[in-house]
Amino acid sequence: MTVKNVSNLAASVQARLQKHARATKRPFQELLQYYAMERFLYRLSTSPHRARFVLKGALMLHVWEAPLARATKDLDFLGRIDNSLEHLELVVCEVCTVDVEPDGMVFDPATVKTERIKEDADYEGVRVRFVGLLGKARVTMQIDVGFGDVITPDAVDITYPVLLDFPAPALSGYPRETVIAEKFQAMVYLRSLNSRMKDFYDVWLLARQFAFDGSLLAKAIAATFANRETAMDAEPIAFTPEFTEQASTLAQWTAFRKKLPKTECPETLADVVPFLAEFLVPIARACAAGVTFKQRWPPGGPWTSGV
Repeated sequence: MTVKNVSNLAASVQARLQKHARATKRPFQELLQYYAMERFLYRLSTSPHRARFVLKGALMLHVWEAPLARATKDLDFLGRIDNSLEHLELVVCEVCTVDVEPDGMVFDPATVKTERIKEDADYEGVRVRFVGLLGKARVTMQIDVGFGDVITPDAVDITYPVLLDFPAPALSGYPRETVIAEKFQAMVYLRSLNSRMKDFYDVWLLARQFAFDGSLLAKAIAATFANRETAMDAEPIAFTPEFTEQASTLAQWTAFRKKLPKTECPETLADVVPFLAEFLVPIARACAAGVTFKQRWPPGGPWTSGV
């Protein structure tokens, strides 16, 4: 494709994204970011590295079409790959240059930079930053890759939803059970120092929107706690007024809530926690006692013993 044709395609894509932004009343910059992430995922899905990355994080909420999904600017993965900075940089550079059907996006391999990250807990990962271009529109890309976690029952095949009519990425993603298991483990592990309001929101959202098999969710939670060497706690501080009513938590929840689109998200974390406790504490008690949890959770709850 000639330089002129590439420029024309980028301009066409921008115009269609702007039209979509007006129709959905979403910021154009947000849609541009999502488009860039989507097209990077497509390149990954057609590359030899597809099986080495499992998508997790907020983008999985969009895969599941969760109606109140929060916005994100990052791509999160579990890496099944050498975790050296040099190797990750090489892999991302290769994905940036994969030959695909033209979609207007260009990812510059010369801008790829990696760094070691260690946030919130003892689970080290790698952060990769680089630049994407849609014509003259510049998009800052960030990928966070974690290592060593377990997935229960296993990674699932997903088709990532596309904004326009370009080919959809087909890759591996987290099951909902492991998403919840990792977020609950963080709630228990971080205790009153937890600033990850997104974890509370995401579990609240998933438990309201989806059904769960209690035995499968219990297996995922037990496996994650064991793998991360965290003791099971059926009465986590995160579910008590000691945490939800401390000044820092109140401020963090208010700040987090302002970043969300207009939704029915509860005004305070104290309004969320009773529902989370209803959802998670019975499983935590069963895991702590070493007994099988056989109940089922319909969207919105409660747990029932019915089939």
